[in-house]
Amino acid sequence: QVQLVESGGGLVQAGGSLRLSCAASGTTVSINVMGWYRQAPGKQRKLVADIDSVGKINSADSVKGRFTISRGNAKITIYLQMNSLKPEDAAVYYCNFRSPLNINVYWGQGTQVTVSS
Repeated sequence: QVQLVESGGGLVQAGGSLRLSCAASGTTVSINVMGWYRQAPGKQRKLVADIDSVGKINSADSVKGRFTISRGNAKITIYLQMNSLKPEDAAVYYCNFRSPLNINVYWGQGTQVTVSS
């Protein structure tokens, strides 16, 4: 059973920055896709960005140029550097881990990001 522990959410003013971290435990699977999704109140959970084991990145158009996803050396830790935050970026951010062919999919508990205007 993979467990995902997120950290780094909080309150920031518009234009500010936050860095989210997610560490996976309970797995030695280094071939995976890890990413960040977000869900605002009353809206669907949507992909922010993900990264596979060889560093290929997929990100939403709304965050390109502002958010950067990266992996730690152990390949089971990811980060999301969020710059130039906007009020519309406010949401609960969830870490996601997918094994090859999406056979197993895991979610973190979520971390709140609040952006004041």
